[in-house]
Amino acid sequence: YGGTFDPIHLGHMAAAKYAAGYLGLDKLYLIPAGIPPHKTLSSNAAQAEDRLAMTKLAAWEMDMDGVAEVLDLELRREGKSYTLDTLRQLREKHPDDQLFLLMGTDMFLSLQNWRHPEEIVKLCTLCAFHRSRSDTAECFAQQHAYLAQTLEAEVITVSLPEIVEISSTQLREGLARGEGRAYLAETVYGYILRKGLYGLKGDLRHLPLEDLRPAALSMLKPSRIPHVLGCEETAARLARRWGADEESARRGALLHDCTKICDREQQLALCRQYGIGLDEQELAETKRSMRPPARRWRRMSLASAGRWPRRSAGTPPASRT
Repeated sequence: YGGTFDPIHLGHMAAAKYAAGYLGLDKLYLIPAGIPPHKTLSSNAAQAEDRLAMTKLAAWEMDMDGVAEVLDLELRREGKSYTLDTLRQLREKHPDDQLFLLMGTDMFLSLQNWRHPEEIVKLCTLCAFHRSRSDTAECFAQQHAYLAQTLEAEVITVSLPEIVEISSTQLREGLARGEGRAYLAETVYGYILRKGLYGLKGDLRHLPLEDLRPAALSMLKPSRIPHVLGCEETAARLARRWGADEESARRGALLHDCTKICDREQQLALCRQYGIGLDEQELAETKRSMRPPARRWRRMSLASAGRWPRRSAGTPPASRT
């Protein structure tokens, strides 16, 4: 499921999650576009790395037990992000699997105008879903018949039970006015707030707790978020028990892992900036972390030279992606 995702919102997430369940997919790839060929990025568009980070947070928020995965292949590829090139890469990666291309109304109704649509339909099954209440069955039926007749396309249409009527353009405009949070996953909103994207302003030094929480969580790897949320609840419970300030306890717990987003040099710079001294053990660990991994590179070099046998993986069963 590809898109500019500028930003990715609950409409994208609900549609993709429902379609994945409807089709019984083993893997759902969310693929932010690098340079979309069908439109020009807006003047206040987020940078590619920001759109990628927000998409990763959204994938975690979808809570699909590892089914949803974000790929950056279009962001790494030079030039415009043509769907055909992406499908060729995925077909090479999954030669025996059935591939589905998920798309909303506008994309489905204009597919015949894409780059080499006849090649696209040979590489995948099209899955088009209704993303607004104005979509009509008649339009879908006509396009379905046209693509089947002219391109011999295999098409599945999905009617979404949950419709989130918002576009990314409308959402960007709303965020600039301080609106639109209800259409975003909490960590995605926190990322936008922390980065000041789309004109959303906030005093990061004095955020209310309901804004600090998503902003802090957006700084973490998704796998770390449950730990921090657990720490917050434990800190709040202990504060109530011992008569401490509960909000301060929550804030401390939410922020206790915030510098994990920094590399070692950035962490040391923060220590110097705020006058935080390191004890002997911390200094020793810092020195060890700065050493080049000689043994590791030695082993990798020998393996490349054939001194150790490479481990071969078994051929996985065909899956639906």
